[in-house]
Amino acid sequence: MNRAPHHDHEHVLTGILCRIGSGLSFATMGALLKLASTHGLNAVELVFYRSLFSVPVVLVWVLAHENLSVLRPNRPLAHVWRSGLGLMSMSLTFQALILLPLADATAINFTAPIFATILSFLILKEHVGPHRWAAVLVGFIGVLIVARPGGSSLPVLGVAAALAAATGSAGVTTTLRHLQRSENISAIVFWFAVAGIVVAGALMPIFGSAHSVEGLALAAAGGLAGGAGQLFMTSSLRAPVAVVMPFDYLQIVLATAYGWLLFSDVPSVNTVAGAGLIAASGLYTAWREHRRRIRMAAAAVPAV
Repeated sequence: MNRAPHHDHEHVLTGILCRIGSGLSFATMGALLKLASTHGLNAVELVFYRSLFSVPVVLVWVLAHENLSVLRPNRPLAHVWRSGLGLMSMSLTFQALILLPLADATAINFTAPIFATILSFLILKEHVGPHRWAAVLVGFIGVLIVARPGGSSLPVLGVAAALAAATGSAGVTTTLRHLQRSENISAIVFWFAVAGIVVAGALMPIFGSAHSVEGLALAAAGGLAGGAGQLFMTSSLRAPVAVVMPFDYLQIVLATAYGWLLFSDVPSVNTVAGAGLIAASGLYTAWREHRRRIRMAAAAVPAV
């Protein structure tokens, strides 16, 4: 009887450590792929190598913890829809990485929870109260501070790509909420990587070109880091999302550090202030969602 609290504590601690690992992995992936782009790799090539080199990581994970049978899709068409949204978002994310400083691109990408709230209202017809709408407004104010429209050195195309990527990421999140009911998470990660290889590979004769060994090595390392990030993220779900989600925002700090160390990008006051508002908006949205789910669960318990 006394083992359950200890067991839950272990799950929470492991989930937090995995979430920190995912943030480090994704920040490292972004830095490596941005470095690869300085060697001439474009967004399509980055998607291809990111997908290609994440597959071995996923397969090693599956073989170590499960078996290959978990990769069988139960709803293939749902994987197609999820992969289409995900590849669009990934391509735009990488284009934003190419065009923007690492910290700015990462901060704007974290507006995904804002767009997820809007999409849940528009598509899933979920009730969104005034508190969450206020968080959405604060998040958009953060974006305006980062982007500094009218007086910014940030390219408009880069900001637009980052916002579109965040919208696509929100769509992926909304889709995954349904897909995870019938699909193993390892299968979702695996087939998304396969879709990236197939789609980006088909475009490689048009957009691909020869590159230096260093550029390709950076892209390959970015793919490995991305695959590890997805698996860390998956493993973190053994703990409640509301507990582990705040650690996602370490990625902004890590991206800022990478940008300073690797690209000499010193974050401006606008970037720091805007990123803070975006993070506050996302954290508050997650907390309100957590409270909402607790109330719904309590209401669903029949009276004795």
